[in-house]
Amino acid sequence: MIVRSFKDIEGTDRHVKAASGTWESKRIVLARERVGFSLHETVLYAGTETSMWYANHVEAVVCVEGDAELTDEETGRTYRITPGTMYLLDGHERHTLRVERDFRCLCVFNPPVTGREDHDENGVYPLLTEPDPV
Repeated sequence: MIVRSFKDIEGTDRHVKAASGTWESKRIVLARERVGFSLHETVLYAGTETSMWYANHVEAVVCVEGDAELTDEETGRTYRITPGTMYLLDGHERHTLRVERDFRCLCVFNPPVTGREDHDENGVYPLLTEPDPV
């Protein structure tokens, strides 16, 4: 059993800040736990726009605070995302999040991330793995 809080991981290697400066993420469950998914609390900052494409992962996002506009870049369709709204990127959709108020969400990734990922020039997280335990 694992018990930890987001407060416990502040300032550790599990507390990742994007090179773009548009978001930070506390990654409470990672690939090293070997449970088949990762779980994060992510905050995207008000007034920012982040384009993403999880070519290697499926992501589910639940908004718990804030307000943003989500654009599916594949279809051009936009969605208002507010607390209690979930979106699932089950088709590896290219998408853009335009944040109006600091946007705090819980994210689940499959396959799990290692904690070292940041978006590349295409908005993609590379597919990184953890070595097998000895």
